[in-house]
Amino acid sequence: MIDIKALRENPEPARQSQIARGADPALVDQILAADELRRETLREFELKRAEQKEISRSIGKAAPAERQAVLAQAQELAKEVKELEARADEANQKAEELIRKIPNVIVPGVPVGTEEDYVVLREEGTVREFDFEPADHLALAEGLQAIDMKRGAKVSGSRFYYLTGIGARLELALLTMALDQGLKYGFTPLTTPTLVTPEIMGGTGFLNEHSDEIYYLPADDLYLTGTSEVALAGYHKDEILELNGTAQRYLGWSTCYRREAGSAGKDTRGIIRVHQFNKVEMFSFCPVEEAEAEHARFLAWEEEMLQKMELPYRVIDTAAGDLGTSAARKFDCEAWLPTQNRWMEVTSTSNCTTFQARRLNIRERTAEGTRIVATLNGTLATTRWLVAFLENHQNADGSIYVPVALRPYLGGVEKLEPTA
Repeated sequence: MIDIKALRENPEPARQSQIARGADPALVDQILAADELRRETLREFELKRAEQKEISRSIGKAAPAERQAVLAQAQELAKEVKELEARADEANQKAEELIRKIPNVIVPGVPVGTEEDYVVLREEGTVREFDFEPADHLALAEGLQAIDMKRGAKVSGSRFYYLTGIGARLELALLTMALDQGLKYGFTPLTTPTLVTPEIMGGTGFLNEHSDEIYYLPADDLYLTGTSEVALAGYHKDEILELNGTAQRYLGWSTCYRREAGSAGKDTRGIIRVHQFNKVEMFSFCPVEEAEAEHARFLAWEEEMLQKMELPYRVIDTAAGDLGTSAARKFDCEAWLPTQNRWMEVTSTSNCTTFQARRLNIRERTAEGTRIVATLNGTLATTRWLVAFLENHQNADGSIYVPVALRPYLGGVEKLEPTA
């Protein structure tokens, strides 16, 4: 939720943010009008209620001949107060509904435009030139007996899979390496719930135009999370934190669920785009002044993981029209995918400024009182990384080179051999 006080004082940044996102700037003026009506009706209600109380107090003091008239006046005022209270409640509800429709205001420097208008900030590593026809990740994984898509589909339907043998070990090794890195940088690890209430899911900004991609359990009124960001954001709901100028960081390890609605025919071979996967997610509650610097740190830690995996990648500054509702800025890291001759997103990190914390009422204590904190999130490793790992590190015989940093998590093995 955006800061309505800041919007009243200067609505232009919000208008420009809407334009940059390709959204309707008129929503800003609708919110301001609804907010003004809310405040006006509340003032009328409070003035009339004060008048009613004053008349009610005078009933006992009135002369007997006047008491009946004063009582009738008090009753009439009580009726008016009730009507004004209903109007004020309705105006407040409409204003809140409109405020919750507007996405976060982007920060300066975010590229204007849609999905294709991102800006490439840099490319790291060397894209490998193969002297043989590279196999795709699924063919390589099946050669290692690491992924079983057929039995996954038999048991759960399309886009489900089993990680088997070395596949299961690889995922665990990757995520554990991410966990160790997070511990090094002061993150507290959490295994998070994967079912959350509508209040938490909505509070993080996920119940919007993409809500059809979220699994919902109507019998329980609970949502399956597509990222542990949701549960991590809700961890300190309605709390006051003692940040003292520093960030409070958590590392969420969880299974994630996504319906992937509307992506039929796109990346459906193998495990690039599936309904269930595992992920290690960084999350930070920090003072608003620290948000931009914390965002840069999150990106650096994601890049450190990619460098440990010895993968060529690029960093992009996501365009405003491709940002989620909560993000004021987002950087993606994309690894090279040899068999598709393209870049594939493997991490993203978002600065959500105060948007989520305002919805979830998460504050920090300062010398001047309490105030809303900033929240940030970023992927440190996920199952999808195995796609880039297998394709970039393959050999002509189907064996796979193991990066030096990953070897301790696989018992020191330097190469994975295909199974006969």
